[in-house]
Amino acid sequence: MILIADGGSSNIKWCLIEKTEKIIEFNTTGMNPVLLTYEEMSQRIAEEVASELNPYLAQIQHIYYYGAGCRGGEYNRAVEKAIKNSFPSSTISVESDMTGAAKALCGNQPGIACILGTGSNSCLYDGEKIIDAIAPLGYILGDEGSGAVLGRQLISDVFKKQLPVELCLKFREQYDLNMETVINRVYGSPEANRFLASLTPFLAKYIEEPSIHRLVLNSFKSFFVRNVAHYMAYKTLPVNFVGSIAYHFRDVLQEAAAAIDCNIGKIIISPMDGLISYHSRS
Repeated sequence: MILIADGGSSNIKWCLIEKTEKIIEFNTTGMNPVLLTYEEMSQRIAEEVASELNPYLAQIQHIYYYGAGCRGGEYNRAVEKAIKNSFPSSTISVESDMTGAAKALCGNQPGIACILGTGSNSCLYDGEKIIDAIAPLGYILGDEGSGAVLGRQLISDVFKKQLPVELCLKFREQYDLNMETVINRVYGSPEANRFLASLTPFLAKYIEEPSIHRLVLNSFKSFFVRNVAHYMAYKTLPVNFVGSIAYHFRDVLQEAAAAIDCNIGKIIISPMDGLISYHSRS
């Protein structure tokens, strides 16, 4: 049996497969080795994953974990060690969520693969491996177009009164947030990115409002300019997307892509089915 994990900062999707058949599929709390300690990750794996898979523990031969923040070195080793604590007899491979997205979106074909979820990222993929990439830099320095950055811009526009008064009132009614709570959730939490991304349903709900549409469109344009236009082949290769933000705001995403004359290929909400196909062929 093979266990595949699509590990985001907000949630992780796990799928246990035998050949091409799904045995069990479930979600757990997200984790990011940049934001969480080894001990915190190890506890989450034990409590949320190993307990769910207890009947199959001895039969899981290989675990493929593709995760946010798995940028190599100590981060990947921390995730591998955290998983190994609960799955001592399994072989464990830890790679970036970007590698997982590229395999799921492009398979064995060249293309540009992008993530737009809680965070954002992109790479140029030659059909076998990533050959070029732009540093995402996280939601403070980068992550253009991501849920965290969209949420950050939204909350800033609300409290700085940049949105129409009626939208500001609707936001406050929906989330019941005051300045003190916002400051604590953003500056006093190791997972502020998840909090900010949790505000994006408001953007989806009011996307027809000109100010909201403009906010989302400008963030997506920034993503294309800063993360896609760097690749020499961005006008000829398909630009593919995975992630909840790309999926739920796909119409605005298409509009932003047209502004820099590139063609969007696949837009999928989760890479899991693509990863199952990829590892079933391997």
